[in-house]
Amino acid sequence: MEEENINALDEIHKGTCMGMDAIHFTLDKVDDEKLRELLQNLAHEYQELNEKIEQVYPKYNNDQPHETNAMNKAMTWYGIEMKTMTDKSSSKIAELILQGLNMGIIEGRKVLNNKNIDSEVDHIISQYVKIQEKYVESLKKYL
Repeated sequence: MEEENINALDEIHKGTCMGMDAIHFTLDKVDDEKLRELLQNLAHEYQELNEKIEQVYPKYNNDQPHETNAMNKAMTWYGIEMKTMTDKSSSKIAELILQGLNMGIIEGRKVLNNKNIDSEVDHIISQYVKIQEKYVESLKKYL
């Protein structure tokens, strides 16, 4: 069970780190102030969730939670650069962020379906999914 808690926290931590990277890579392309604010709020919620993970993680492991590696960061940056090269519209940026949110929801739900995790870990992952579902709804109007 302890290993499953570690794996679950690592997976969600990587997801929030990747989300923050994607937001960071897109913010300079955003012209719409409301969209910029929305993305900054999402990044802030990811950061708060990371802090919760980092507080809980030592109960299960002496290491630090896994983050996205340099290669994944580079691939995220490159993908965003290529997909916004000819279209930097709010619609395109919302679409890219929505794709990431949907992947995060799927991963979060898969982890939640694993019933061998502590309630504290389950709560963090539920928050992760709820945050993403909330922002999916908020971003739809930009499509």
